[in-house]
Amino acid sequence: MAHAQAEWPLSRAFVKGDDTDLPDVSLPERPLGEPPYYVSAAGLVQLRQRMVALQAEHAALKTQGADLDKPRLLTVERDLRYVSARLDGAVMVDASAGPSDRVRFGARVATCDAQGRQARYLIVGEDEADLALEKISYLSPLARALIGARLGDRVTWQRPAGVLELDITAVEYNVEASQ
Repeated sequence: MAHAQAEWPLSRAFVKGDDTDLPDVSLPERPLGEPPYYVSAAGLVQLRQRMVALQAEHAALKTQGADLDKPRLLTVERDLRYVSARLDGAVMVDASAGPSDRVRFGARVATCDAQGRQARYLIVGEDEADLALEKISYLSPLARALIGARLGDRVTWQRPAGVLELDITAVEYNVEASQ
């Protein structure tokens, strides 16, 4: 009795030959969210500096010829698209406008919890956030809990580790220049 041989598709790993016919693998795009992208004056400067640095790196990579680091080039090109889109949708927020005792974008907020632990946070744009520098994004759960509160208010911060109540002990503006 003769058996017909099954034709199974073979994985590329089991096929001899080079990979020149394989398509280029692109990197996933960095998530942008929907504009507008609120930034402080310092954040706008940082985005512009990042764009200049990426453009310079891109130009340098393109001159490498056969030694081109293609994965790095793909990363730089992806980051250029991201920063360009962020700049196109950037809206600079003037932190000096509005009531000085209410927490909003651009405020440095001092807090104290029930155990007496004190912390300070500067509410900034997404691309500026850096917890090591006490800068939090206005979209973060902590900033959302703080925004709108006044000096002396108690806010509730819903954290993954549980609820934390914070007293607002200071609200100041125009602190970026001192950093």
